[in-house]
Amino acid sequence: MVGVDDRCMMIARFQPLHYGHFNVIKYCYEKFKEVIIIVGMASQSHTPENPFTAGERIEMIRETIKWAKLPLDKLITVTLPTLEVSRAAVHYVKLYSPPFKYVVTLNPIIQRIFIEEGYHVIQPPIVERGNYRGTVIRKLIANGSDEWKKLVPPPVAEIIERIDGINRIRMLYKEKLPGYYVTV
Repeated sequence: MVGVDDRCMMIARFQPLHYGHFNVIKYCYEKFKEVIIIVGMASQSHTPENPFTAGERIEMIRETIKWAKLPLDKLITVTLPTLEVSRAAVHYVKLYSPPFKYVVTLNPIIQRIFIEEGYHVIQPPIVERGNYRGTVIRKLIANGSDEWKKLVPPPVAEIIERIDGINRIRMLYKEKLPGYYVTV
């Protein structure tokens, strides 16, 4: 049985999951027996900042884990509704998640609130943080560039294409697509 000392938690929006997230997930897999991945702002979708649903993001995570040949039995996926980031949010994380001792994050606000609540915070190695950002990827998609595909694992690109995520993002960024709208 895996105990609290053998388990870490990482939290992100995964809008979409990119290689920065993936590198943190791999780091967690190397260090811990179980990895809790919390999909934050799960109740938001179809906005420029949060274009994908919680279910779509969970699928991105699971398919990426399988693609990387990492064991799914080490993964616990939790969704967290949209909350204001504060120490009170830690209470909700505890309600929705199995117990854990370690928080793996680069986000200074998340670091601070979990430290204040007595958790051990670990900073994962930083890999090309300037490129691996959801904002960068969504803007590349909105602008019609295929460069975004280099920033996400192949299963994520496949899911985005399958769910018509490219057109969703373009619409959310106010890009009217020729031939996409039906006239009656």
